[in-house]
Order: sequence, then C-alpha cells, then structure tokens
Amino acid sequence: MSDQHDYTYGIEEEYFLVRPGAHGLATRAPSKLLKDARRELGDSVANELLQSQIEISSPILRDAADAARTLTGLRQGLSQVAARHELGLVAAGTHPLGVWREQERTPRSRYRRMMEDFQIVARRSLVCGLHVHVQLPPGVDRVQVMNRAMPWLPLFLALSTSSPFWNRSRTGLLSYRQAVYDEWPRTGVPDFYADETEYDALAALLTRVRAIPDARALWWGIRPSPRYPTLELRIADCCTRARDALAIAALYRCLLRYLVRHPEHDPPRSALTRRVIDENRWRAKRFGTQALLFDESGDEPEPLPQALARLRAMCAQDIRDLDSETALAPLDAIVAEGSSAHVQLAIYRQQRDAGLHRVRALDAVVDWLRAATIDFEDTAA
Repeated sequence: MSDQHDYTYGIEEEYFLVRPGAHGLATRAPSKLLKDARRELGDSVANELLQSQIEISSPILRDAADAARTLTGLRQGLSQVAARHELGLVAAGTHPLGVWREQERTPRSRYRRMMEDFQIVARRSLVCGLHVHVQLPPGVDRVQVMNRAMPWLPLFLALSTSSPFWNRSRTGLLSYRQAVYDEWPRTGVPDFYADETEYDALAALLTRVRAIPDARALWWGIRPSPRYPTLELRIADCCTRARDALAIAALYRCLLRYLVRHPEHDPPRSALTRRVIDENRWRAKRFGTQALLFDESGDEPEPLPQALARLRAMCAQDIRDLDSETALAPLDAIVAEGSSAHVQLAIYRQQRDAGLHRVRALDAVVDWLRAATIDFEDTAA
C-alpha cells in the first residue's frame, strides 16, 4: 500500500564559485577542487557545464531530519574545501555580478558536445537550480502523477525565486533563471502524456532521429527521472537558504504522497490547461510570492500565500504522516518576508539609496548570498 511506502527522496543543488578576495565568479576552477571535494564528500559532488559552477547530490534521504543533516553537511563540507582553494560558494539562481561571456567550459567531452550543439544557448547558461527526486511506490505510473502535479509547478518556482539579477543589472523578474532556461529546447512545462509508455515513446523517437542522445535531454520543469525510480522536480531556483530548499523538498514530497493516495484527485484537462499552467509560471517568475494564480474557471485569481495554504491543508495528513511539520515551517517565513530574490533586491535598494554605485551595491548582495549559503542557524537538523 502507498501509505506504507517511505517516499525516500534526494536533493540536488548547483552553486556558483566566487573568486578569492572579490565578488565575481571564478571563471577557472582549480583542477584539484573536485578531486579534493570527492575525497571528503564522495560522489555527492560533481562539476557542471561551466567552471564557475559545482553541484552536490544527496544520497537517499529517509526523512526531513535526515535531509537537514545531509544538506547542511554537504554545503558546509563543500564550502570548507572551496575555502582551502580560496573560493567561496553562492547558492542562487543567478550570480548578480556574473557575465556569461567571461565564463569557461568545464573540460569534459560531454560539455564540449553540448557547447557545439547548443552554441550561445549553452554559453549563456549561467544559472543554478534545485532538483528534488521523490521515489514513488512500485507500480505507480510516474507520468500520470506528474500530470496531476503540474498545476502546482508555478507555486514551487515562486517559493524558490533567487535570480533577480543578470549581467550586473536588475531584470525586473524574480526568477530570471527561468527566462534563461527557456532558451533551451525541451524545458518548461511538459505536455500531458497518457502514461510512462507514451512518454518513453517520445524519448525513443527523439533518440532514433538523433535529436537527443537519450531521455536525460528532456529537461522539463518536472519529469520521470531517466536514472532513478523517481519523479523529479526541476523548476526551482537554487535556494540561498538551506532551510528554504529543505522546506520546498518536503512540500513536494508531501504533495506526491497525497496524489498517489488520491488517484481520484485528477481535475479534467483541456486544450487550455497547459497554457494556464505556463501563464502562472510566467507570473511566478515575474512576481515570485506576490504572484496571483488562476485556473480555467476564470474565477478571481488566487494570491500565492492562499494557494500555498490550500495545498498544505490538502496534504495535512501526509505532512503529519511524513513528520514534516517542522520542515515546512520556513514556508511561513518565505511568504511573510519573501524569497531570496526579495532579500537581494532589498539589499540592493538600500545600498543604492545610500549612494553606492550599481556594481558596489551588487557587491553587498553577493556578501549576503555567500553568508546565507552557509548560515544554518534557522535550519532544523
């Protein structure tokens, strides 16, 4: 029975590497950094497309307390290794001072092929995300659950927003990472597929005509993982505060458990449904937690805090059964105080109002990002 299933999960985060004694990106990572990190943290650390980025992947997580210990440990451990190489970590969807033209590719054949295939789209991909994997019970069709989870994607994006700056400028968006990622093919909100068989048929077709090497190149904001028996959330920005990432991961886990337990929770879909979800995604990346979300009924749009409260009420039993009440508490702070993007913008405005030049004001934003990335005081472990 699904009620007895553990719903184990995993968290992946991508970070920026910051240069020593400065606020900008380390466009060239030391060759020994990854080796040293893996010596201490194992295979949980990997490089990324650009040398100014690095990624962590948690082992299988059993519960919220396990997740808190693991994520804070990985962030702290990687930060300490990076410090020995005179580098710092920044957890955010974009780096406020990052300039994509200055970045250098990680010297791996896979990344070389990606640069050749995607050209400027790959070179501009100076963004970092949060991915959450949740294992569903055996026999449950992941794509059918994905279809029912998709209307909630904009909410998860809004809670995670951490990328209001790009190329040393304000963008006017709370998640500019989403705008950058939209340049890639096979991203954003997926179509509705009947089941995993139909989804796999698309992957097989694209592979057969050599459009993609395999199903890993389907980069939707949510997808059945091609490597693990999980349903993977990919829409979220990398959260600056570990507590926010843990809360979003816990909420996603509770939602999936609810959907598995309640297969009847399957609102009718029409030709409008995907477009409505995508319109809400735009509102989330533009306004973050101040977004007004709507559905096909055309009723009055719902403020995001109200939508979040409705989701938490819907999943109340699952939150209790998965012992996630404490893990979800930071969601209240995100709603009340804003996401990382709101904090970054507030710091920037404060510095500009004090007379600082635009770049110097962004230095202060980076200072906060570096400190908050490894500040675990409010993280329940």
